[in-house]
Amino acid sequence: MSTITFGQIPFTARRTAPQMRLTRRGKAAVLSAAVAAISVLAIVFGPSSTATDQVGAPTETTMVRVLPGHTLWEIAATANPDGDIRSTVDEIIELNALPNASALQMGSEIAVPVYVK
Repeated sequence: MSTITFGQIPFTARRTAPQMRLTRRGKAAVLSAAVAAISVLAIVFGPSSTATDQVGAPTETTMVRVLPGHTLWEIAATANPDGDIRSTVDEIIELNALPNASALQMGSEIAVPVYVK
């Protein structure tokens, strides 16, 4: 004689939920949503600048020709002997749109701020 039980399904016979598969269109939609979210975050948290209607104060400058052996440090020390040489070098780099201090070319003319003594 055999025994039959009702109400319980044996563990091996239980059905698992089908796994979700994305179609090509679904994958494209997910990718588009991710790109849009990243773009929005880049715009919101990215660098920004503000324009105003006020004019900045012009900096008085003089032109200096770079001679052989001159360094930006020497030029800054001559222009501002009593000031901070590092900040003077930074100002000269910014005024002349130099990528760095070693981009100084012999024979070129650079703008140097004039400091009142």
